[in-house]
Amino acid sequence: MAGEQRDAGADEQLPVGLVAVLDDFAEWLRVARGNSEHTVRAYRGDIDNLLHHLCARGTTQLHQIQVRDLRGWLAQLQEDGASPATVQRRSGAARVFFGWAQREQLVPSDPAHSLKAPKVPRRLPPDLARQDMDEVFAAASARAAETEGPLGMRDVAILEILYASGIRVAELCGLDLADLDRARSTLRVLGKGNKERTVPIGRPSVLALDNWLAVRPEVVRASPVATSNALFLGARGARIDPRVVRRIVHRALDAVPQAPDVGPHGLRHAMATHLLEGGADLRTVQEILGHSSLATTQIYTHVSNERLRQAFQQAHPRA
Repeated sequence: MAGEQRDAGADEQLPVGLVAVLDDFAEWLRVARGNSEHTVRAYRGDIDNLLHHLCARGTTQLHQIQVRDLRGWLAQLQEDGASPATVQRRSGAARVFFGWAQREQLVPSDPAHSLKAPKVPRRLPPDLARQDMDEVFAAASARAAETEGPLGMRDVAILEILYASGIRVAELCGLDLADLDRARSTLRVLGKGNKERTVPIGRPSVLALDNWLAVRPEVVRASPVATSNALFLGARGARIDPRVVRRIVHRALDAVPQAPDVGPHGLRHAMATHLLEGGADLRTVQEILGHSSLATTQIYTHVSNERLRQAFQQAHPRA
């Protein structure tokens, strides 16, 4: 899509001073904010796009940038066919960048302070019913029994943990053996911004982890470069890669025809929705998911309310 991507070497076309600013901004995101490399690349790419847009129009100094320049950039993105979500994300990146630039005294004032982007309609997460999850776990367990290998046990444990705890794929991949408190049935999770939280897991998850940990030494012995402290390992013994986790989830969902292939994040959505449907309060779900804002968690109340409305219409005689 036009306006979405830039060549990886595009930084070389910017003035040296702006490239240095981009480097400093990326380092601040990485160190001070604790953002992942994926997030740092995304922010850097968005600001790189902005600076190229401005330089092409003769604005090559940060202190020259005004809010009308930023609005022109967003308008150009829309004209080039960028989605509302992309425009909103890049607007947010500009606010973060110029907030940092002002604190670093690189600009006299923040030109992005009043910058607004088009609102993106909040789409409800795909529906993954409880009975779908039961069949997903049954199919995964059957597959593990057929293969009779340690990686099958690992895959079942990964599915159980993702659904039971609602943690993100990156958080799961970062888990160490020491992060599991089996006595309390909890996991210590390092989330976005290096924020640590403790999440509960249920008995099925603990049993699945027990099964995996019983055969995990086989993977370690088979690899001279095994990662001794990682909870989940790849086939070669290193800490499991997020791409492998995503393949595991997609394969498990594909095995159940009626289950939508929502991917790993869909398990997180399902867990939160099912918690609320079971009577959990919103604050508890927010804490478990590691959301910094309650507004982010509130989307799941819309899912629950929609299901209640559908059940009412189907069952009530005067619906």
